[in-house]
Amino acid sequence: MNRTYVLVGGVVLAVTALVAVAFAMGAPPKPADNSADIYSGKFFKAEESITTGSVTTAGTNVSYQAIAGTLVVHDKDWNDAAQSGGDKNPDAKADSTSPEASMFFVYYAKRGASLQDRPITFLYNGGPGSSTVWLHMGAFGPKRVVTADDSHTPAAPYRVIDNDESLLDASDLVFIDAPGTGFSRIAGKDKEKAFYGVDPDAHAFSAFIQEFLSKYGRWNSPKYLFGESYGTPRSAVVVNDLETNHDIDFNGVILLSQILNFDLSVDGPTTNPGNDLPYEIALPTYAATAWYHNKLPGQKPADLIAFVHGVENWAMNDYALALQQGTSLSPGRRAAVAEKLHELTGLPVSYILKADLRIDGGEFEKNLQDDNGLTTGRLDTRFSGPTIDPLSKESDYDPQSAAISSAYVSGFNDYVRNQLQYGQGKIYNPEIDVFKWWEFKHAQPGAPFAFPGATNVMPDIADAMKYNPQLKIMLNGGYYDLATPYYEGWYEMHHLPIPPNLANNIQYRYYQSGHMVYAHEQSLKELHDNVAAFIRQTQNTTK
Repeated sequence: MNRTYVLVGGVVLAVTALVAVAFAMGAPPKPADNSADIYSGKFFKAEESITTGSVTTAGTNVSYQAIAGTLVVHDKDWNDAAQSGGDKNPDAKADSTSPEASMFFVYYAKRGASLQDRPITFLYNGGPGSSTVWLHMGAFGPKRVVTADDSHTPAAPYRVIDNDESLLDASDLVFIDAPGTGFSRIAGKDKEKAFYGVDPDAHAFSAFIQEFLSKYGRWNSPKYLFGESYGTPRSAVVVNDLETNHDIDFNGVILLSQILNFDLSVDGPTTNPGNDLPYEIALPTYAATAWYHNKLPGQKPADLIAFVHGVENWAMNDYALALQQGTSLSPGRRAAVAEKLHELTGLPVSYILKADLRIDGGEFEKNLQDDNGLTTGRLDTRFSGPTIDPLSKESDYDPQSAAISSAYVSGFNDYVRNQLQYGQGKIYNPEIDVFKWWEFKHAQPGAPFAFPGATNVMPDIADAMKYNPQLKIMLNGGYYDLATPYYEGWYEMHHLPIPPNLANNIQYRYYQSGHMVYAHEQSLKELHDNVAAFIRQTQNTTK
């Protein structure tokens, strides 16, 4: 642990106080030493475009300042003390080749607020390889793009409206694009190796947050992480790194559509035979989806929530016991389990038997509505679209992604260039392909090296909770999410290696929506209210 910066910390706090006064008076925050160069590198320079606006959310009008810009971060081996000597310092890294990333962000801060009492939340999507356009324009930014609820949104012009559910009533917001996504860029020797992987990615976000806290005077603000999808394992690694290696405690971590242990993913469990958990914890989502599309063979249950809770119980008991028996399962029991799976999913008994009682996510998406020539959504199973290849084994695309992506990307490009005054002459990359480089190996807390198995960051968030017993966690999930099934997150959180009393630090909230919970308008309102309440309960302000 690093305990050597007491004097430096005092200087930082003094500078923070000066920045807080300037910000409360409406002036844009400036770098601590009034030099933008300290936030720049060899390939990139920090940028800013400052605008103002207002939004009414939860009945409260919030006047805010928006800063769209970039900060420059380096790989884990970077030594800023050595670099200060430049080419004349024999210990300096080679300036012309050392990799660096220019990370794009949009920072919304309530004008006139006390920085010490005002919470700040860092938000990001996942992928890996996704920008944060989705959370920005669909959930909590001051503007929101309107999309169809469970069908393909018609082409432009799209509606971009004031967001009544912006989280600005409860917290200042920083939307961050991962290296290489959005307007973020990478450069230098071995740049992909430096930033594309579980641990390099987390280091980049950790470095960004520390740099941001210094530049904008937010060290003494209540702090939160909000990660969606792959942003949830990123949050686990980042919060543990910031707390245990950099002495920065967070008030809370908010997780949306969680996956911490990739061995539990239902996307490809056939690559890991013998592990039947993915089939079991995805079954409640299969059942919810069949319920939504009226594919259950019997009378449709009136109460979705009661129905899926019953499926959870059967999945983790009778179904789990049957799968555990493997080839020793008796023919009679095998037939009975197949019949029960048919009742819960609507899939034909013959298909279930052919699949050996084990149906993965892609197979379910392709076959649930196959009789109608439709493929079911992955990110949100409420969505359907024409099947591309009727003879395929699995789904060939995600109907929800196809249905809403154009609206988000078009709406953001128009908004960022015309209202935030940023991005002229630059291409915004909503998603990039990083998998040819991505390193899934992860060094768990205390491990001497990165483990070469499936990514599992459950120990990271457990470590952060034990190191800071006041850290609160909020898990949000959608019943129609087949990318990261809601019950998978529940299972992970109930198997964290933490003392029983720390389990009380975790809240659970579920919605009748999918992976992007906010794509359903009623669920967006519920999500806003739940997250805002969580922040207010945990911010520890002086007032």
